[in-house]
Amino acid sequence: MHDSAADTYRHRGQRRALVEELRRKGIHDERVLTAIGSVPRHLFFERAFESHAYQDKAFPIGEGQTISQPYTVAYQSQLLDVAPRQRVLEVGTGSGYQCAVLLELQATVFSIEYNAVLYERTRHRLAQLGFAGAQLFCGDGSVGLPEHAPFDRILVTAAAPTLPRPLLRQLSVGGRLVVPVGDEHVQRMVRVTRESAEGYAQEVFEEFRFVPLRGAAGWGE
Repeated sequence: MHDSAADTYRHRGQRRALVEELRRKGIHDERVLTAIGSVPRHLFFERAFESHAYQDKAFPIGEGQTISQPYTVAYQSQLLDVAPRQRVLEVGTGSGYQCAVLLELQATVFSIEYNAVLYERTRHRLAQLGFAGAQLFCGDGSVGLPEHAPFDRILVTAAAPTLPRPLLRQLSVGGRLVVPVGDEHVQRMVRVTRESAEGYAQEVFEEFRFVPLRGAAGWGE
């Protein structure tokens, strides 16, 4: 799925070590661990910063954004529980790394990025790496993609002040939304399952820290 010439034996060994670290930290979904072990995270970094790629930490990617910590990507993906060919909306394309993991999970991915500079950069990067299966959009992800709804899964990779109601409405019955909710300092990971046309069940999990969700149903402009 990607250029093996730029993905060396050393890189693959670093990914195996990262997967074992995530397993020790409590990630148990083997499909998620396999996906993390398959995606060459170093190719989502500028070459000068490649040595940071397989450390379990977030890293700046410009435009005030970060590539998420691998544990966070794995944690959100595990909560999402994606089955092959399910329609997944990702809010916040960012570096494209989480999108690539969703593609490795064989999801049908729709991903929307608020920042036009990041959108263009990541669109080209994903194409160059062979992750061509996602439909990418530039716009206000906090209001979703109603023209492509409903979605089986929605993943938000930025912090929302409250549950974004437009995204709830775009879930199919039985669908799941995973989103960090809180203030600008700390958020709790929330999973919402749509149980019926008007019924939703909510679960609250660990604390995280994300960049703010921009847009009408986020923190505004």
